[in-house]
Amino acid sequence: MKFEGKVLVIDDESHVRKFVSLILRSVLSAPTIIEVDHSPDAVEIYQRERPDLVLLDVNMPVQDGIETLRALFDVDPDCTVVMLSSLATRQTVEEALHLGAAGYLRKDLSKDEIGAALVKVLTEKYSDDASP
Repeated sequence: MKFEGKVLVIDDESHVRKFVSLILRSVLSAPTIIEVDHSPDAVEIYQRERPDLVLLDVNMPVQDGIETLRALFDVDPDCTVVMLSSLATRQTVEEALHLGAAGYLRKDLSKDEIGAALVKVLTEKYSDDASP
C-alpha cells in the first residue's frame, strides 16, 4: 500500500514495538515509524510529530492505554488510534472504541492479520489514495 505518513507505536515492550514496526514496513511503502515506550512521553511526541496513525498498547505501567487514548483525543480529537493488547477485557475494548479508537488488535494475531487490519484502517481514513 502506498503510504508515506508517520506512525507512532506506543508499547512498553521493545520486542513488540520492533515486531509492529516490521509489519508496518512490510505492508506500507515508506512509512516514518516513531517508537515510544512510555505513555506520558507519547502525548508530547504526538503533539510534536502529528503522526497519521497511532498504535497504542492497552496495558502499560505509569499510564495505561485508555488514559493515553483520552489524552491523545484531548490534544487532537481527529487522531487515528488503533489499540493493541494481548490481554484486555471486553469492557476495556468497548471503552476504547466508545472513546473513538479506530480499532482494536490482539498482539497474538498473525503478521498477515495485523498488516491487513492496519491497511484497512488507513484505507478507510485516506479513501482516495491512501496517502496522508
